[in-house]
Amino acid sequence: MISLTELDDDTVRSMSIGAVFSDFGGKINSVDFHRKDDLLVTASEDDSVRLYDIASAKLLKTTYHKKHESLRYLSLYDNRCLRYFKGHKDKVVSLCMSPINDSFMSSSLDHSIRIWDLRVNACQGILHLRGRPTVAYDQQGLVFAVAMEGGAIKLFDSRSYDKGPFDTFLVGGDTAEVCDIKFSNDGKSMLLTTTSNNIYVLDAYGGDKRCGFSLEPSPSTTIEATFTPDGQYVVSGSGDGTLHAWNINMQNEVSCWNSHIGIASCLKWAPRRAMFVAASTVLTFWIPDSSKPTVDPRPMDTEGAAPSEHVPQQ
Repeated sequence: MISLTELDDDTVRSMSIGAVFSDFGGKINSVDFHRKDDLLVTASEDDSVRLYDIASAKLLKTTYHKKHESLRYLSLYDNRCLRYFKGHKDKVVSLCMSPINDSFMSSSLDHSIRIWDLRVNACQGILHLRGRPTVAYDQQGLVFAVAMEGGAIKLFDSRSYDKGPFDTFLVGGDTAEVCDIKFSNDGKSMLLTTTSNNIYVLDAYGGDKRCGFSLEPSPSTTIEATFTPDGQYVVSGSGDGTLHAWNINMQNEVSCWNSHIGIASCLKWAPRRAMFVAASTVLTFWIPDSSKPTVDPRPMDTEGAAPSEHVPQQ
């Protein structure tokens, strides 16, 4: 497989579907990769949590968990709930783990952000904010960003958040709510996705807008955008069912693909591989294919993968 140091316009442009999983009983709400291992986890509206090996494109495990009015810490090894975290009064819309310890944060439509520790049930801290708050840690776990009503982004020191934000950015000219924030791996850039399907890349230190892109609206579905691990490209879904990739430094679109799955509400690039996943009610793995053969968009079975030349290898 192509290493991440070799990502360039041609490699990104060559991305195509390598495997499809279509047995979900509802919309996939979230996807995330393990930071170090070749693992992917998904959560969907059919109450399933699924674990995949991304190197072999195999479904490893499926567990089912009924909805509860709390956050849950699950063990996929033996299908147990290790801990419940109660406190939010409305739907949780953002969740992120600290990259350096057992802390995590959740934001909710109850206009609050809660800070937790996996080892204890009790909430460790709370911030009350306006609008639909969205939250994200930087890759060092030292700073977290909070998006608020009116396009304001506030930065907090994670060790002394109770003292208030140490900086505030404004995304000028766009008052739509931010539905997702991500930091680049080097911590130099922030990626914002708004409910109006606008995407912005900001300088994480000064808040200056490096570039912005507008996509087709999707009134009933929020889309997700992702950095490549080198921080040089952004990939996103769109309201017309296409996927797009941009070169941040050149500020130009590198490629546009048919997603084959409708509007991709979840999209993430793997931390250590030239690979991303896109999901709606179907999960697709995308990998480079320099030969660009015709891709058969027909779904495969739950254990299936594309022909061997399209399957990620160790």
